[in-house]
Amino acid sequence: MNYAQIFAHYEKQLEALGEEAESLTFTFRALKKMTATDFFLSLRQEVTAEDEAMLADIFEQLSQHIPAQYIIGEADFHGLPFKVDQRVLIPRPETEELVDLILEENPQDNLSLLDIGTGSGAIAISLKHARPSWQVAASDLSSEALAVAAENALRHNTNIQFFQADVFRQVSGKYDIIVSNPPYISFEDKEEVGTNVLTSEPYLALFAQEDGYAIYRQIIQGAEEYLTENGKLYFEIGYKQGPVLQEMIGHYFPQKRVRVLKDLFGLDRKVVVDNG
Repeated sequence: MNYAQIFAHYEKQLEALGEEAESLTFTFRALKKMTATDFFLSLRQEVTAEDEAMLADIFEQLSQHIPAQYIIGEADFHGLPFKVDQRVLIPRPETEELVDLILEENPQDNLSLLDIGTGSGAIAISLKHARPSWQVAASDLSSEALAVAAENALRHNTNIQFFQADVFRQVSGKYDIIVSNPPYISFEDKEEVGTNVLTSEPYLALFAQEDGYAIYRQIIQGAEEYLTENGKLYFEIGYKQGPVLQEMIGHYFPQKRVRVLKDLFGLDRKVVVDNG
């Protein structure tokens, strides 16, 4: 059996299970560190015993709805590789847009930033990597997530203060920027979440009470005490949450400007609170 045949065999089964067939190729190439050209040239070659065993193992994990990034052990985010496992969410491309926005709107040196609910550390580390002069702190309720974030920070030589906290309860000082991509999925919307996400990614980082608004409310209610005079808030949001959050923020920050911004697919995905 050649590589083209074994891939076709497993991909057909993955599709029947509701998984993306491309995940098999993506995972195999990543684990083997193969270029696209090398992979293409190998397709007519006979499968080695070692690769046959590897493909069987990858297929078994994918068929159990384990995401490819967890099998590989890392995910790319904002041009950097991040360690990921079942202690943290896999960072998404839409969150890269949030990082880009923060960097575009804040070119100054020596700003202070707090990332609430840092998970793998993707937002905090990417920002610190791009702005080494910034003072960056990052918190999470999960000690397991913080352990992963600390490994990623060390890997990318970024000096970040990590601490375990439930929103602002263990926070002191003031920040020029507070950013958060909190749990925001309503339990009512569980059916919209992919099977591999529900099966493998941490519930604590996905779902929130109050129809998904609970963590936003905690941050918005307490943020004024921790923002500098010209401080800004940046949130990633669910695509249906913009109007409610705009009203909520307007109640607590009547003097601030609130922007609901769309992602590349035209969906509401970011909220920014600033002085205009």
